[in-house]
Amino acid sequence: MKMADLHVRINRGARPGLHRFVDVFVGFDSVGAVRGIFGKRTRKALADLEVVIEKGRGYMYIDDRNGRLVVNADYLKRGKRVYVYLDVIHELVHIRQYEKGMELFDKRFAYVDRPTELEAYKKTVAEARRLGLSGSALIRYLEVEWVSKKDFSRLVDSLGVLH
Repeated sequence: MKMADLHVRINRGARPGLHRFVDVFVGFDSVGAVRGIFGKRTRKALADLEVVIEKGRGYMYIDDRNGRLVVNADYLKRGKRVYVYLDVIHELVHIRQYEKGMELFDKRFAYVDRPTELEAYKKTVAEARRLGLSGSALIRYLEVEWVSKKDFSRLVDSLGVLH
């Protein structure tokens, strides 16, 4: 699958620093999954969203102090395009949750049981399926180093990835 098929453009050469979301992730306001997250206010939500690109570890996350999307510069540049695309969808769910005042990192729950994560993963899995990713491709995408094999298995089961 090519990103052109998605009608979005990811500015993989964006330098570390503060950016507008719409300058780094172009065309996401026309993605059905994104419109499903924000509804009629999609354009404004994305236009108002700030992105911090930084050197470091990881992929991307929401800074729960200010609601900014934080993106690892190396991941933005070298990450598999479809993974970056799906991660943006995932994080946009967290942006909506943040705007609603939800606790994004509620320590009462294990990561794979956290309601905010499950909601974001469900939206992401649905988009991945729409794109035609197989169950095994989804498994490869979802696997992250900070989740144990046991917890990962629970996440995959709760998301119905292999069904």
